[in-house]
Amino acid sequence: MIRSELVEKIAEDNPHLYHRDVERIVSTIFSEIIKAMADGNRVELRGFGAFSVKKRDARTGRNPRTGESVSVEEKHVPFFKTGKLLRDRLNGG
Repeated sequence: MIRSELVEKIAEDNPHLYHRDVERIVSTIFSEIIKAMADGNRVELRGFGAFSVKKRDARTGRNPRTGESVSVEEKHVPFFKTGKLLRDRLNGG
């Protein structure tokens, strides 16, 4: 499912809301999740999962084409851990 499909589904399920308002709601939710993660916070959606940021230390990598060593800088990457309800639903529970 892509963002526009999500907006469309929510708009269909809530005919009392204008389509533009649903778009604004979805954008606000995603913006707040991104903002919280950028600030280093964890975002937990009960039953769905938790978004967090993990730090990867600087390391020495290898260029796959040439085989030479390359310095890879420290970076922060998003991480998602599924909630129990989502895991159970995916596994037929």
